[in-house]
Amino acid sequence: MAEKPYNCGIGPAFEVIGGKWKAVILWELNNQTRRFGELKRLVVGISEKMLIQQLRELEEDGLISRKMFNEIPPRVEYSTTSLGDSLNIALAPLADWGGNYAKLHDKK
Repeated sequence: MAEKPYNCGIGPAFEVIGGKWKAVILWELNNQTRRFGELKRLVVGISEKMLIQQLRELEEDGLISRKMFNEIPPRVEYSTTSLGDSLNIALAPLADWGGNYAKLHDKK
């Protein structure tokens, strides 16, 4: 993968969490371990295929960990890594800003 030039840290950050779902998924995992079905219910509007894809990418980027249990039926749990936790801390002020923006513009 070719290295991309960035003027600041916003570029790499948004490259990791860009798109509609990754930040939402990461936020739902904030300080909690969740199973796939829980995430599917919490992230309203995401398809199963997209959730699987986004979870894989977040895992590849080191933001979440996936733990498989050798049971029948199979059980998989997702949780944030320390890197994911630090990103959630950084996202908190952005979430506050978005909430205030939505209130001002009747989007909530």
